[in-house]
Amino acid sequence: DRYYVLRHSLHPLKDVGLLCFRDQVYADVKRNARSAVLKLIEREREGELIDKMMLKNILDIFIEVGMGSMDHYERDFEEVLLNETGSYYKRKAAEWINEDSCPEYMLKAEECLQLEEERVDNYLHTSTKAKLLRQVEGEVLSTYEQDLLQKEHSGCAALLRDDKTEDLARMYRLFSRITRGLDPIADCFKEHVESEGMKLVKEVAEAVEAKKEKDAGKPSRDSGSSHEQQYVRQVIELHDKYLAYVSTCFANSSLFHKALKEAFEGFCNKNVAGSTSAELMANFCDNLLKKGGSEKLSDEAIEETLEKVVKLLAYISDKDLFAEFYRKRLARRLLQDKSASDDHERSILTRLKQQCGAQFTSKMEGMVTDLQ
Repeated sequence: DRYYVLRHSLHPLKDVGLLCFRDQVYADVKRNARSAVLKLIEREREGELIDKMMLKNILDIFIEVGMGSMDHYERDFEEVLLNETGSYYKRKAAEWINEDSCPEYMLKAEECLQLEEERVDNYLHTSTKAKLLRQVEGEVLSTYEQDLLQKEHSGCAALLRDDKTEDLARMYRLFSRITRGLDPIADCFKEHVESEGMKLVKEVAEAVEAKKEKDAGKPSRDSGSSHEQQYVRQVIELHDKYLAYVSTCFANSSLFHKALKEAFEGFCNKNVAGSTSAELMANFCDNLLKKGGSEKLSDEAIEETLEKVVKLLAYISDKDLFAEFYRKRLARRLLQDKSASDDHERSILTRLKQQCGAQFTSKMEGMVTDLQ
């Protein structure tokens, strides 16, 4: 190696040995060795214990005969492994989709992906990892996504309906692995939230109608009736609930923030029992801020609630209408000395200014300043 090989530009002795092994031994046994390895891998997938170190030693030979290149490993072993893996999980997924509920299927999918990752760590080459997982994801997730999400009693809509946050988080983790895999989940989330919001709209409309019939002939109702106050409170709670879903189940994904926004825009701009949401929100704020309002809350709770109302205002298309109603209620509070707290009055104006701009609140700020 030190003289003769260098002088004559020949292969070193180690490489010559490897070349001889490759041509005279490896070429004859590679197919049988590959078949034996693939059978052991399938047995392991079925839950049997196998000799992982032996597999690693065999696969190291596939790599070594490449003498620095991965061609032999990829051509003689990896290609067939990927095909076999696809076939295996195609069979398994077909069984699972018929037998299991959506949560059960997802548990099996998550487990098999985790085990395939461990398989790479234990004896496959690291370059196989992405290809192997892509194969499993294709058969287990991509192929059956629509079937899985639309399962009647356990699909995405059912998980949202039953508040199965752990399963929803698993669904997000799994389908974020595949291209555009989250789009159908976000669509389902949007439909569900909008449907929940429309239920609230319908309920308050029915309650107000029932109250009108009961109070027929009596003086007309006040604009801040208890049903409509309760409606705004329920919309705030609905927003809190599904905003928490976006942050905990859906990893604060912008796709799900967008779905939540579109869902709230869908029902927050509907007329509610003959009034707009803008008017109801202005009335709700008035009830919070005036003396003797029906909302008996601590100062901290009032601040927190005002912040949430201002966040909801982002979904209202006609913000100028809210400004008009709010300005009238503010004028009445100030002129009749019914404002419960100057601090709260200034606080909500600051929040509105941040949300909608200085021009939006300039007249209101002037009114508060004039009476100080």
